[in-house]
Amino acid sequence: MHKFLGLLVFALFISCGSSSEDVIMNPVNGKWNRKTVQKYNVSISDNQNPKNIIFVVRNNDSYPYSNLRFIVDFKDLQNKKSEVDTLNYILAKPNGEWLGTGFGDTKETLFLYKVNYRFPKNGKYEINVTQAMRNDNLPGIEDLGIKVETAKP
Repeated sequence: MHKFLGLLVFALFISCGSSSEDVIMNPVNGKWNRKTVQKYNVSISDNQNPKNIIFVVRNNDSYPYSNLRFIVDFKDLQNKKSEVDTLNYILAKPNGEWLGTGFGDTKETLFLYKVNYRFPKNGKYEINVTQAMRNDNLPGIEDLGIKVETAKP
């Protein structure tokens, strides 16, 4: 009986923990070269529900700026349409205090990219991100990720 209950609890834990809205993280390892593209492949199976697309940035204390600029190339792989955006996100307050959360010198910050976005159809999409800062090799960015979540009504 105890084995059955343990197995049932384990199955519930696994089913509650798995989500189609996971964060996809790419390691940048502290130096993000201007020519290095961070690629994210997203598969949408329920386009009738609007989505929020969120960038996840992990930076450390060696990041020299209070903002971060991206160039985002959002591609629909079915019809080959591409939409390019230039984005500017704030990472620190004017006094230099990081806005993100976390312990130690690494902070994680979430930035909304698209809110209540309706994908035109189910299928595969690609989001490519390059840094658009003054440095060819941008120090202090540890990881960059993306999260696609179902928007709450």
